[in-house]
Amino acid sequence: MNEGLRAASAAALADMAANGTLKAPPVLDAPQGPTSRLGGGRDVLVACSNDYLGLAADPRVVAATVDGLQRYGAGTASVRFICGTFTPHLDLERDLASLVGTAAALTFVSCWDANAAAITTLADERTVVLSDALNHASIIDAVRLSRAGRKVVYPHVDLAALDEALSGLGEWERRLVVTDGVFSMEGDVAPLPDLIELCRRHDAVLLVDDSHGVGVMGSDGRGTPSHQGVLGEIDVLTGTLGKALGGAAGGYVAASTEVVELFAQVARPALFSNALPVPTACGAREAVRILRAEPERVTRLHALATRLRGGLREAGLDPLPGDTAIVPIIVGETAAAGRMSRELREQHGVLVTGFGYPVVPEGTARLRIQANAAMTDEGVAALIAAVATVAG
Repeated sequence: MNEGLRAASAAALADMAANGTLKAPPVLDAPQGPTSRLGGGRDVLVACSNDYLGLAADPRVVAATVDGLQRYGAGTASVRFICGTFTPHLDLERDLASLVGTAAALTFVSCWDANAAAITTLADERTVVLSDALNHASIIDAVRLSRAGRKVVYPHVDLAALDEALSGLGEWERRLVVTDGVFSMEGDVAPLPDLIELCRRHDAVLLVDDSHGVGVMGSDGRGTPSHQGVLGEIDVLTGTLGKALGGAAGGYVAASTEVVELFAQVARPALFSNALPVPTACGAREAVRILRAEPERVTRLHALATRLRGGLREAGLDPLPGDTAIVPIIVGETAAAGRMSRELREQHGVLVTGFGYPVVPEGTARLRIQANAAMTDEGVAALIAAVATVAG
């Protein structure tokens, strides 16, 4: 072992511990859900999960996953162009395209890979990429890895700045605007109708990562485009299967048939990374079916999120406004967010994650509370009381 590497790593970890920024995730010994159990046997209320619809441990999703395992085995054994595509991949991709309003979709092992596939394929030396300043890390890294001839970061949802930037890019062959649909740290929503208008006026391509929107936004859970009345009008959508849609793993790109086929042919994550495990595809497809059949889950989710925001304000706190299931409370310093998170877990049996630097900028650390359609009214009341206590 290289002693210099080991010593440098140890020193970095010691600095994190001293600054209160060292992450110590809880160990769970029960299924993910509105409640779970820590490794030591203590039951906890979970308010930090992306399992927005309560489907991660739904018996029907579990049964579909087990059936896929028994019918198709544990792994795909290689990439799709070598060993072939399994029928459940095609079934899931057809259902995903129908859900988000596109002609076709292509699945990946994660949305991180989906963003890498879409952005690096579309952005070559003749392309300018324009990315919102608060986009997810997977978008930031994909843009950095791309061969784009120019890379522009525009201020968060600043349409005037984006319009001005696009106005000076007429000589470029392609202009690619990339944004989250729901911004995961803020809980706010991209103004998609205005972005569509800008992109059409400037002949730009709009790519939206709707990972925190699909299954959550819109009365039907079809995502942020549905919520804003522009379903089917986004050029390229990416999203995840690891949040509202069953929570296991996986991501997708959804677009026109030709664009999706191009990704399948040349995108490096599609060519050099194994396909989504078939059992996961089967479970995710069942989650999509449940979402379409039971829209009341989405209605319940939004009612709980509204109640959560209102209850926190009544308790004297100031959560960021929004229409999503993400309810952040800015606390300032990273160490403070970590301390509150630990107190919630250790003293109140509540899991809420504290986010600080480098996940968010210095001085903007926060508790990110997340609603779950399977939460009880009693659970929401207990959550509000616990957060108010540690933040008081």
